[in-house]
Amino acid sequence: MKVLLFANTDWYHYNFNLPLARVLQRQGVEVLLISPPGRFAQRLLDAGFHWIALPMNRLSLNPWEEFRLLRFIIDLYRRERPDLVHHFTIKCVVYGSIAARTVGVDRRVNAVTGLGHVFTSDSLRNQILRPLVRRLLQLALTGRLSRLIVQNPDDYSAFADEQLLAPEKIRLIRGLGVNIERFHPRLPEADSNPDEPRGPSRYPPLKVLLATRLLWEKGIREYVQAARLLKNSGHDVEFLLAGDPDPGNPASIDTAQLMAWRTEGIINFLGYVDDMPELFSRVDVAVLPSYREGLPQCMLEAAACGLPLVATDVPGCREIVEPGINGLLIPPRNSAALAEAIAHLDRNRAQCRVLGEASRRKVLQDFDEKTILRMTLNIYREILHS
Repeated sequence: MKVLLFANTDWYHYNFNLPLARVLQRQGVEVLLISPPGRFAQRLLDAGFHWIALPMNRLSLNPWEEFRLLRFIIDLYRRERPDLVHHFTIKCVVYGSIAARTVGVDRRVNAVTGLGHVFTSDSLRNQILRPLVRRLLQLALTGRLSRLIVQNPDDYSAFADEQLLAPEKIRLIRGLGVNIERFHPRLPEADSNPDEPRGPSRYPPLKVLLATRLLWEKGIREYVQAARLLKNSGHDVEFLLAGDPDPGNPASIDTAQLMAWRTEGIINFLGYVDDMPELFSRVDVAVLPSYREGLPQCMLEAAACGLPLVATDVPGCREIVEPGINGLLIPPRNSAALAEAIAHLDRNRAQCRVLGEASRRKVLQDFDEKTILRMTLNIYREILHS
């Protein structure tokens, strides 16, 4: 049996799809990964997977260029003849499903992590594109053996309410799960005593981390503004930012802006970090002031590492953060509220430990990677045996 996984970046395959690909491979399934080329392609090949590059420009609106891309995908699907295809993110869902239908691949799993930039931004470009994308999604998602995976109840309701496909074909799987052996709390001896009185010689600065793709809609502007507010009010807080710009996304933050913030001393910009468990072990709080999410992997990994969480009260984030239990929820696009939440945790280091312990328990209960993979494979079996 052959399963094809189609993502919009090789980064997505490497960071999110390798656990699924490895489970399939161990079960004797031939796995084919396709995506545009990037610096993670060689890592996929080194991991022992068959990977094919796509001539895909994620920003393109050129009809001829898009037609050639679709033709390439159709030819690839016809040549490879997969038994099942699994598409990730909206453009891959649309193009991959059209290609699969064209060549007679009926067993299709489509995973949408949030509604995408076309739906989350009200720019004129996106307002024009939205009806077209909605119609293409309807075309892509229909089919007796087609299933859609969403990551939070809000997205489930959105797809059902818009009548993009029948509700019985939608499956809710909350996120991608976390490898709880790889992502775990730091050893107790690495912690300072949170019950010691606060004093300039007693505590190091509170270290706060935002680890995400560097897009404006992730709340990075609000993060920088919150850093300014706290630094100007005398709080001893270190703000770290980890991640890469995403030139294929129109909401990407350019490198010059990131360098300007670092030069200003507002944030410590780390760029892409390979060893995230090690980074989480060196910080005290994880934040994500995003405008909307599917279910953010960075928050799941931080929670698995026993960190208190600060996030916006939006779909996706509220699936992970329980206010007062394992973190704090704040209104979106509100830098003052973000600053106050961080300041509160800075003043209450003992509470940070309690919240972090609850984060770990929540991941163990709801987001173990093995459980999530089992749910995904059950969907495969459902349509393969129909």
